[in-house]
Amino acid sequence: MVKRMRPSTSEYSSYFARYVSLVPESDVLAALENQVNAIQSALGTLTEERAGFRYAADKWSVRQVFGHIIDAERVFGYRALCIARGEILSLPSFDENAYAAAAGHDRSPLPELVEEFCELRRSHIHMLRHLDDAAWQRIGRVNEHSTSTRAMAFIMAGHVRHHAAVLSERYGIRIVA
Repeated sequence: MVKRMRPSTSEYSSYFARYVSLVPESDVLAALENQVNAIQSALGTLTEERAGFRYAADKWSVRQVFGHIIDAERVFGYRALCIARGEILSLPSFDENAYAAAAGHDRSPLPELVEEFCELRRSHIHMLRHLDDAAWQRIGRVNEHSTSTRAMAFIMAGHVRHHAAVLSERYGIRIVA
């Protein structure tokens, strides 16, 4: 089954190799599903004071890091949908710092952000699960780079793992994602 195959390096930009490399599993749908529970367990009981923590004055708070994860999840999910449906135009990049500055995630209660992520991720899992093999393998363009639907799923999982590591190393919050 194609859904259980890893993307080749020709299916994504070298920029995203760091995220894809964080997903050794061949079953990316299971990895995506497991992250929902991991996020709920790790962040669901965090105090609002802890959610506002920044390890340096000019760095994002825990809420802002998690808000960025949500923004990226939306963008990556949209890209996966567009590619799966055969979009021929190159999808744009996004400036994570500009998005974070405009988002106001630091004003949102962390439990609401956790719920938002979990619902969004579940919707992406449903979408990906219902794609046929042709859609899963389809190649589109992201920021002028060839990208497959399958690669987008691995990028989504790897992006969360990347930021889970940041939250662990810099914020002292352990997420086994």
